[in-house]
Amino acid sequence: MPAYVISEVEARDQATMEAYRELAAATIAQYGGRYLVRGGATEVVEGGPRPKTIIIVEFPSMARAQEWYASAEYAEALKLRQAALERRLMFVEGVVPV
Repeated sequence: MPAYVISEVEARDQATMEAYRELAAATIAQYGGRYLVRGGATEVVEGGPRPKTIIIVEFPSMARAQEWYASAEYAEALKLRQAALERRLMFVEGVVPV
């Protein structure tokens, strides 16, 4: 069953953010993930204020998403994360296709 890593981010430093994005993208692909949403235009139709930049990555399973997040490869990107961006991150289990 697929799992999704959903991030709501705001850049702190644009140059560091670009370096983080490159490293993160390479590791996501390495662990079987793929971007579904990567900061496109948003329109709030119900609820609170306009969200920050939204990123959604699909992984084949929750276990694979967790493995990616805990990996030595992604740890290199995480070293930049604090300086690059403010983030709210969540993992969400998908549904079994019918």
